[in-house]
Amino acid sequence: MTQDIDILIIGGGISGLLTARELQMAGRNITVIDKSNSGQEASWAGGGILLPIYPWRQADAISDLVIASIQSYPKLSQELLDTTGIDPEWLPCGMLICKNPDYDLAIQWCNKRHISYQTPPAGLLENINTRCDRPLWLPDIAQARNPRLLKSLKAYLLQTGVRFIENTEITGVEFQHRRLQKILTLERCFSPRHTVVCAGAWSADFLNRWLPQASVKLQIQPVRGQMLLFDAQPNTLKHMILDGDHYLIPRRDGKILAGSTVEQAGFTKITTTEAREHLYHFAVGLMPELKNHPVCEHWAGLRPGTPEGIPYIGFHPDADNLSVNAGHFRNGLVMGPASARLLADLILQRTPALNPTAYALNRR
Repeated sequence: MTQDIDILIIGGGISGLLTARELQMAGRNITVIDKSNSGQEASWAGGGILLPIYPWRQADAISDLVIASIQSYPKLSQELLDTTGIDPEWLPCGMLICKNPDYDLAIQWCNKRHISYQTPPAGLLENINTRCDRPLWLPDIAQARNPRLLKSLKAYLLQTGVRFIENTEITGVEFQHRRLQKILTLERCFSPRHTVVCAGAWSADFLNRWLPQASVKLQIQPVRGQMLLFDAQPNTLKHMILDGDHYLIPRRDGKILAGSTVEQAGFTKITTTEAREHLYHFAVGLMPELKNHPVCEHWAGLRPGTPEGIPYIGFHPDADNLSVNAGHFRNGLVMGPASARLLADLILQRTPALNPTAYALNRR
């Protein structure tokens, strides 16, 4: 028996959940399907910094999504907390960037994007051990605690009528006359009016199998990242620190996250002793106080890497009822709200706030 549904979203990470929220608020009936439990892949595993690493070194298309998204987070977080009682822990704790050899470019970016900056107050540098190079203090940069944000979003969506089908593999699809007609699982068959692929690192794999002769091949590859969590006490560290390619992030309960690696390891999501040692030596080298606090967790996630880190957001050129919101690499949370809004604008035929051209699936 085939079940007719309105909009089917494949993937229950941050992109899928925020896309579901945007479309549900517009009155559409949404079903989210995930191969495991929602929110357990890269979205869960990330650090939650609401700013890309050195955004001035990245494409304007990334910054456009970032600025629109970080402006959304205070209201979004409060709404999720008020509705569900689950605090996403949006926390504007600020970020200290220790090394800025491209300082002038950084200042130009901050001025253009209206991001507050200043020379770090002396107290911010007292308890860290690094050779600073024109350090920069961004006092308003916030973080969100990934697992709590995802848990809160899912609870919100359940309360507002979104349906979840979890731990379910898609076994096949049927296309006819430029339309995705059916999506098959072992137990069910769905006939969605519209399907959105938000499957992170697995998105290109889905589409390549479904449309082997497609006019576009999405360049999304898994990029493994590993993290450590130190069981520190509240106020051990009060702000985020970026030093070179790695960072420390203090959570509200005092725990401190150290990240992260960038590894080409295919779909192998395992932790390694080498990464643990590397991240540990970075963390205690930068902040010797961490030697007094044990590592309580070590995990890995698979980011959806794309050329230049620019996500794919828009309709598939070979299917009239198929679209994609995937490929955000390390910045799924910080680009998430604006990415979801852009795709919803396109699906609902609203005038988009951002130019969609840079994110099109068939961009050059």
